[in-house]
Amino acid sequence: MIGMPRLHTATAVSSILLLALAACDSAPAPAPAPVDKVQETASTPAAKPTTTPAETKMNVYSLTMPSLEGKPEDLAQYRGKVTLVVNVASQCGYTPQYTGLQKLHAELKDQGFAVLGFPCNDFGAQEPGSATEIREFCTTKYAVDFPLFEKLQTKAGKGQSELYTMLESSTGKLPTWNFCKYLVGKDGKVLQFFGANVAPDSKELRAAIATAMK
Repeated sequence: MIGMPRLHTATAVSSILLLALAACDSAPAPAPAPVDKVQETASTPAAKPTTTPAETKMNVYSLTMPSLEGKPEDLAQYRGKVTLVVNVASQCGYTPQYTGLQKLHAELKDQGFAVLGFPCNDFGAQEPGSATEIREFCTTKYAVDFPLFEKLQTKAGKGQSELYTMLESSTGKLPTWNFCKYLVGKDGKVLQFFGANVAPDSKELRAAIATAMK
């Protein structure tokens, strides 16, 4: 009889503990911590550039080419103009085209046009001279004052000029002889290829230039 109160007390304590445990189990889980907004922003992919590498590779005015005397010339100076890229030579049957090219350049240069001459020794070794000899020949024989650049290789393969790699990629055509021509638009994109037999004063070429200059 003396131990009965202790039994009741232990039972009461056990009941209280069971109720407390049940309350803990039914309590709502804590809310997740908020996402760090700075970290979320940092993981956002960067915006893509508006000009792709492929587009740059097809733009003549993205190049820098050495002048006939070896000075770097940024072709970006012709952006907004129409240009005619010509592989020239001093000892070719087409060399008299220098007269027509100079006339074309002089007539249209103040209207946003330029002839760009690139000496080339790829065909019949018809441009063997040094830069000094080429300059003297062009000046004394044909009074050329349009820009002339360093002698280069137009043919595909090792040593091909970056310019002619681009021209080939744009048109699918490379020069087959001296005085082939590429018409380049105001945005630096190649518009058309003309063979060596297309003279500077031909109606075909003049019409294409007039259209490009509009």
